[in-house]
Amino acid sequence: MKVIIVEDELAASDNLAYLLRSIEPEIEVIKVLDSVASSVKFLSQPNEAQLIFMDIHLADGISFEVFDQVKIDKPVIFTTAYDQYALKAFKVNSIDYLLKPIDDDELAKALKQFKEQKNGGQTNDQMEGLLSLIKERTKTYKTSYLLNQRDQLVPLKTENIAYFHIDLGVVKVVSSDNRFFSIDTKLEDIEHELDPTVFFRINRQFIVNKNAISNIKFYFNGKLIVTVEPKHDERIIVSKAKATEFKNWMNS
Repeated sequence: MKVIIVEDELAASDNLAYLLRSIEPEIEVIKVLDSVASSVKFLSQPNEAQLIFMDIHLADGISFEVFDQVKIDKPVIFTTAYDQYALKAFKVNSIDYLLKPIDDDELAKALKQFKEQKNGGQTNDQMEGLLSLIKERTKTYKTSYLLNQRDQLVPLKTENIAYFHIDLGVVKVVSSDNRFFSIDTKLEDIEHELDPTVFFRINRQFIVNKNAISNIKFYFNGKLIVTVEPKHDERIIVSKAKATEFKNWMNS
């Protein structure tokens, strides 16, 4: 089997090539590409590759830019460090992925799945769906907020925000060092502005930073009680319907 590796980290491409050969010694890596530009140039020409392994983040951009410039009719297995929700989305589109650092068992499964596919590539609908998901997942999230504190505006980095919560109809922000602010933005809008790997909408009143969670307790009927630091007087409850998603997020 002839493969192409698109990866901008030399150690990562070397490791992938080593794992591939250890699983199937007959595999031949015919080309390693480290950028969008080099990928476009090489893939624009006829080649013997039967399968492409492609990292999502490359030295000069995001790999979906390659698909914007070149028609790729070979099957692609993406390598990614994305959170599990993005990974589930990849599966929905019937395109495989490998989560970094790459596990040899997962790699073997991906190769087996490739061999078992009746069609050698993805349909246009599948590829367009994947690229849409990649673009969504690579969007830029808020890195700071300008917050109201009495008679002044205070800039606060999102990494230093412990949680957002609604208090008497007003959205409040609590910092990691226990400072309190108000913000003139709906909690629903804030939820879409934040990195979902870091922040989680626990319920209708709270969005919590993963790093602020100090304890999780089982509650009745499959619910959970979350304790945060700095502490909050109100009991923060995760519903039974959201409990599994929340635990998966905490475990990612």
